[in-house]
Amino acid sequence: MHGPPLVAWSLVALSAVAAVACLLRREAARDEALMGAGMAAMAVPMSVLDPRPWGTPLLPVVFAVVFALAGVRALLLIRRPGHHLHHSVCSAAMVYMAVAMGGTASAHDGHAGHMAHSGAGLPLLTGALLLYFAGYVLRAGTALVAAPAHTHGAAPGPLISAGPPVPAPTRVPLRHAPEVAVACRVSMALGMFAMLLTL
Repeated sequence: MHGPPLVAWSLVALSAVAAVACLLRREAARDEALMGAGMAAMAVPMSVLDPRPWGTPLLPVVFAVVFALAGVRALLLIRRPGHHLHHSVCSAAMVYMAVAMGGTASAHDGHAGHMAHSGAGLPLLTGALLLYFAGYVLRAGTALVAAPAHTHGAAPGPLISAGPPVPAPTRVPLRHAPEVAVACRVSMALGMFAMLLTL
């Protein structure tokens, strides 16, 4: 990834944590886990790796094929409950960045994987994806803040009220809590936004 190493490593950590959190949740989150793992791999600064294997067009092609297949799968499942449309947009963005990474690799010998500011992407498409992910983060983040809290672990104590009984908050295992799923998607959308800024 092109950019300051601190930003790149922060993106690697963010994406890796999101991928692990998705894997711990449930089987339905494996698409998001794949996305997080792919983002973590793509964000690794090339300065720490041997540039020779990355100098070939093979790695960007692998990224493009994997996420093209993930995007097609998400589109095929679009009628089912879930966030399949969002997953298809994320997969398309990963394919776009992989193609840009491959284009930069051919243009700059020995620096494959670096997403240059010039000539690596189409400004209009990059701008549209940036707008999408910024909008997603704002909308999902606002919904996350406004969502009702769930209790985790021990059962809550008795609620004392002069009026009718108030139902106790729902007990949900932390890894299955809906806010964890939303937080994962928001963090990955933030990471995608940051990676697109490097194009």
